[in-house]
Amino acid sequence: MLKSMFSGVTGLRSHQTMLDVIANNVANVNTVGFKSSSVLFSDVYYQTLSSATAPSATTGGVNGKQIGCGTTVASISLSNSRGGYSQTDKTMDIYISGEGYLVTQDAGGNIVYTRVGSLSFDPAGNLVDSNGNFVMGDIDGTLATYDPSSPIAIADLGPIKVDLTAYSNKTISSDGTITGIDTTGTTQIIAQIALASFANPSGLAQDGSMYMSETGNSGAAVYAAPGSAICGTLVTGGLEMSNVDLSKQLTDMIIAERGFQANSRVITTSDEILQELVNLKR
Repeated sequence: MLKSMFSGVTGLRSHQTMLDVIANNVANVNTVGFKSSSVLFSDVYYQTLSSATAPSATTGGVNGKQIGCGTTVASISLSNSRGGYSQTDKTMDIYISGEGYLVTQDAGGNIVYTRVGSLSFDPAGNLVDSNGNFVMGDIDGTLATYDPSSPIAIADLGPIKVDLTAYSNKTISSDGTITGIDTTGTTQIIAQIALASFANPSGLAQDGSMYMSETGNSGAAVYAAPGSAICGTLVTGGLEMSNVDLSKQLTDMIIAERGFQANSRVITTSDEILQELVNLKR
């Protein structure tokens, strides 16, 4: 069989993957906090017909002869560029201006991370996100100052819970401090929201529903207060927009489509050549 047909098949598969990634990006162009992805291709195995030879006193050097066997998807990379600020005018909506992720705990007790700060207090006084996950922070007051030699552990954090009958006019400041007015009319610090930072945010696993989880290549989460040396500050009244560049995605879609068509033509041409070979017997 012709090697070109198999190379064409690898091209179809790779460009189909590229189209799948682009389609997901376009579908999430208005998904708050969404991070787009991109595909990187690489060539694969080469068959060496003859090796290169070095020049000698009597002959010149000869380059090797190799035939490639197509392409494959080398990586699907996550873009962690920050999306724009979308004003919502909701006091409990927060935008992270800089690095960092909100730390949340799901129903199974797992710690997952998100950039989407659509927060609210449930009837029991728990601070939760839009999916009902608990938002983690310092429930005793304020987080300790960030110190690399004495990092904050996840055990030092807990789900933020407030006695709704004891406080009113609850607000969130830029450093994540939650304050409220008690029954005597005095402003009190209730808790402080924590953020997590990673050495390689692109290594986080995307879990869906705007959540990400730690992996071996993301590095361990480092917890700190908003506005510390490793995390951005919080801006209330808005959410982070998707970072999808729609014009680039549509351009890449055309490129992927043409690449898919070209590889289809390679397969078609290879099939026609094989048909001619079969017809030689007639």
